[in-house]
Amino acid sequence: MSQAARLPLTDPEVLSAAPVPTGFNDVKGWFWNVDQLLFDWFLEHQNADAEHRGDLLELGAYMGKSAIFMGRYLRDGEEFTVCDLFDSPAEDESNLAETRSSYASLTRQAFEANYLAFHEELPTVIQAPTSVVGDRVRAASCRFIHVDASHLYEHVHGDIEASRLLAAPGAVVVFDDYRSEHCPGVAAAVWGAVTSAELRVICVSGTKLYATWGDPAPLQKALREWLEAREDLWHGIDQVAGAPLVRIGGQKAIAPPEPRPLRAPEVPVLSAVPAQQKPVPRARRVRRLAKDLLPPIVTRAIVAGRRR
Repeated sequence: MSQAARLPLTDPEVLSAAPVPTGFNDVKGWFWNVDQLLFDWFLEHQNADAEHRGDLLELGAYMGKSAIFMGRYLRDGEEFTVCDLFDSPAEDESNLAETRSSYASLTRQAFEANYLAFHEELPTVIQAPTSVVGDRVRAASCRFIHVDASHLYEHVHGDIEASRLLAAPGAVVVFDDYRSEHCPGVAAAVWGAVTSAELRVICVSGTKLYATWGDPAPLQKALREWLEAREDLWHGIDQVAGAPLVRIGGQKAIAPPEPRPLRAPEVPVLSAVPAQQKPVPRARRVRRLAKDLLPPIVTRAIVAGRRR
């Protein structure tokens, strides 16, 4: 559960600030079909091995779209941790400027409302800069790590080092925006780790780079076999920094079944009047009122007069 107290979802402030989504597509965020397929494949591949256990970790959550997706693969005895600043002040001016320009609408309440629409319990939430995650999560404990926090080089470099510390043997580490023009700091930090450190690339999609701190060959072999059987994805093999890399794409990629809300939204009752009942005209309402209030002798005289 969350490490800090939270307002209940029935609190008016929460409901006004964070409407509960009625479907996965209602959750704001960028999570393309190709990456949903790859997340699903890697996590299911891990879950198929009963001995391959470990926790899940996400650095940078935005409104919770990828976290909601990842939460489906959590097994008994494992922990899912999400670290994000949310609406807390940033630790430096550069990060503060980035937060104000790109994530002004992000609040922890919105994230939690979205997540609880699809899951019974929240993950462990660390509302702080990702620089603290090394002190909050056990070393070598995570089997799947998604890094999508700051786009600043210094912060991404720190997130990469944290993933090295926290990754369990054979863990998959995913980096978002590794090639986007608006965040060159991510590309510099990630590719720098590939060429000068021990980060090994498994594959890349249009928006995410999938890597490991161990041997990528077994995962690449199984992944290529899976790709060969799919008609909605294309792939190619490149040699980068002396090692093979799988490129994956597919504009017509068919996403896996999306997460479903825990319960259907309640339909508000607009009126107690039957739908087919027509409103009574004003003149008829006046006559009914007169009939109820006037003496019978007067009512009979009025009726007789109207008939004549």
